[in-house]
Amino acid sequence: MLGLLIRIMDVSAQNNGESAESDGNEIFFIILCVMGTFAILSSTMSKNPILNPFAESLETPEAFMGFIAAASTLPGVLISFPAGSLSDIIGRKKILLASSMVFASAPFLYIFINSWWQLILVRFYHGFATAIFVPVARAALAEYYPSRRGEKISVFTSATIVGRSIAPFLGGFILSLTLWNYRMVYLAVGLFGILTLVTGLTLFRWIADKPISSSERRRNVRKLEGFRVVLRNRNIFIASTTEAAARYVYGALEFFLVGYLKNIAKLDPSLIGVIMGMQLILIPIVNPFMGRFSDRVGRKMPIIGGLALGGISIIVIPYNIQFIPLLLISVIFGLSFSMIISSAPALVGDLADKKSYGAAMGFLATIMDIGQMAGPIFTGFIMASFGYTGSFFSLGAVLVSVCVAFSIYTSVQARRGVQSLIDI
Repeated sequence: MLGLLIRIMDVSAQNNGESAESDGNEIFFIILCVMGTFAILSSTMSKNPILNPFAESLETPEAFMGFIAAASTLPGVLISFPAGSLSDIIGRKKILLASSMVFASAPFLYIFINSWWQLILVRFYHGFATAIFVPVARAALAEYYPSRRGEKISVFTSATIVGRSIAPFLGGFILSLTLWNYRMVYLAVGLFGILTLVTGLTLFRWIADKPISSSERRRNVRKLEGFRVVLRNRNIFIASTTEAAARYVYGALEFFLVGYLKNIAKLDPSLIGVIMGMQLILIPIVNPFMGRFSDRVGRKMPIIGGLALGGISIIVIPYNIQFIPLLLISVIFGLSFSMIISSAPALVGDLADKKSYGAAMGFLATIMDIGQMAGPIFTGFIMASFGYTGSFFSLGAVLVSVCVAFSIYTSVQARRGVQSLIDI
């Protein structure tokens, strides 16, 4: 956290000669990054690694375990796009305040849960926090820093990754220290939720919403027309499917792997936190390198390699119960996941024309959320019938199948002499 703040302050120091308004914008940026760190730390620690064992302690039927994992993802499908659009009309601050209130209130509801169906409702409510916060925060950065939006959004994303990476380690440590006392973990989650709200209230003192002209609102409405273009583009759909498959598997693995490590491998909560946290640490480190690699060699190779490597690594999980092999598998999967998620969005951007770029990215985000929501649900049903071995095999099979289908499609397109996914 300290290193991140120093980095952000260094960026701010470059603008000493700018106006007071610019200085206010830099303070806004620093506070928003701190708010993002606390927010994502809070939301991630509420599920990783605690959610699976907490659901088991409530005697959740196996077939419904996936619904608990997916409940917080559903708001992302339902509200992310409307929240961004609404912030165009009524301003970013009001929407960000609404999300910070959810961050601060939702964690304390877990303490009063005594039935698995209540957990589904609380997870659904908690999901609105991130679903609202992330797209609106990015929109605010794009609005306030039009000439530096790439830099600012990148640093903000790094801030959220700091929180996401700390969460499994801290949550696992608290579980180990308190001997699986779930309520103590959720009190810690609530503390970071309150810090999110307090930081948000501080944020609102520094900057006012910029008025949005009627012409800008009309342009926002016209952007919706780009979705029609995207939906007719088969290549964009195929490219988006690769990341949807990766998110499908990641959403299920993030939830059910914790149960395997606890119930089958019998690992200490702190070791479970290390295994789950290594994926989250590796992804932001590897992503930039994989992005540059795909710029040089094309998008097809990293996507196919990531799908194949990820599928194989998941299939072998049930045959290992020792900490070191499972940690190695986690690292390999994190690498494969990075290969896919760093290349698939870039491929979608390559395939979209300038007028439909925003629509293409919106389509990708929607497909991604649907995949991440569906993964735990379907895997939960498979778990009820075939256990961990069948569940992990099914997840590996999804990645391998998409890998084969993507390879065949690109090869067929290349034989036809059509500019296709293989050319970029």
